[in-house]
Amino acid sequence: MTAGTHRPPTDADDLRPARLRPRDVVRVGLVGLRTRPMRAFLSALGIAIGIAAMVAVVGISSSSRAELDRTLDALGTNLLTVSPGQTLSGGNAALPDTAERMIGRIRQVESVSAIGEIKDADVYRNDKTPRIETNGLAAYAARTDLRATVGVKLRSGTWLNDAVGRYPATVLGTTAAERLGIGHAKIGTQVLIGKGWFTVVGILDEAPLAPELDSGALVGWSAARTQLGFDGRPTTIFSRTQDAHVEQVSEMLGATANPEAPGEVQVSRPSDALAAKQAAGQAFTGLLLGVGAVALLVGGVGVANTMVISVLERRAEIGLRRSLGATRGQIRTQFLAESLLLSALGGLGGAVLGGAATAAFARYQGWPMVVPAWAVAGGITATLAIGALAGLYPAIRAARLSPTEALAAP
Repeated sequence: MTAGTHRPPTDADDLRPARLRPRDVVRVGLVGLRTRPMRAFLSALGIAIGIAAMVAVVGISSSSRAELDRTLDALGTNLLTVSPGQTLSGGNAALPDTAERMIGRIRQVESVSAIGEIKDADVYRNDKTPRIETNGLAAYAARTDLRATVGVKLRSGTWLNDAVGRYPATVLGTTAAERLGIGHAKIGTQVLIGKGWFTVVGILDEAPLAPELDSGALVGWSAARTQLGFDGRPTTIFSRTQDAHVEQVSEMLGATANPEAPGEVQVSRPSDALAAKQAAGQAFTGLLLGVGAVALLVGGVGVANTMVISVLERRAEIGLRRSLGATRGQIRTQFLAESLLLSALGGLGGAVLGGAATAAFARYQGWPMVVPAWAVAGGITATLAIGALAGLYPAIRAARLSPTEALAAP
């Protein structure tokens, strides 16, 4: 044949199988799903449950972390607390009367305040309540600058000031108000603290950095001394420190608060406790991720079972396609594509369900909604991998069927 001439088509060219384009692969893969929609839905549902669980767990954990970051940004991480520890003999230590004043002299300390627990001054709704039912509430003497130092907000009413602090008035923590049955509209109600009646003038919001305030009834320092027998010793001192000197001040506080026995002083950083709580939650998150992975694996087994049954039921179709010229590779591609599509539909549905669950829970808790992109992408990638593994054996089995064997099947 001379150069420039073209070879005429032969019968061999007519027998060459047509190549499947990606669009054709998808269309052929969807055939099995459309013909058995309920079975396809149930198989995809198993995959969707696993992915939804994994996305929701990661999303809720990330939303909780975002809420913690937002809380710490609002409250600050420069709050340090000083409280009495234990003596060398194992007894309860006490802070000196001068501790608060001495801490306030540290140059890097921006503000300092304190509370003092009032012993033998239980809090009751009225004098008819049995004395044993204390509801875990405690009475504290509080400085007037406590709220500003700790960063806690008022939910309703007013805060203690120099004038009110001399009289039998109290501000309740949010938990204390709930247990005493006192809401926003009941400001002015009287409660029994120790042996005296105190008027509720305000209710605090939740105090994440000082949780002891939530279950406390706070009274003025002067009123606590004159009416409840308070000894004037602080039990917890709160100090706001310059951000750049938190570690330095933390090391100084023990010796500053109690120079004679610095080892009997406990210094803590409340924001670290919140972070530790978040870290503890990560272990639980890992456990739930494992449960989601098991659900995903079970879903993959369901897809594999569906594909095996599909091959058995569609042997006549496989034989007809083979007799019309479809190659083993095309049959294998068809069933593998069907398995991948089934898993992908389950993965996409699971990602949507997981995102919706995260959004609903975050909204209920008042958190910002955060669903990491890597969680969704990783979940869908996992479904495709599961789908490929689940469909590999059925696809190979279908491709090995000879046309005569498939057509002769009942």
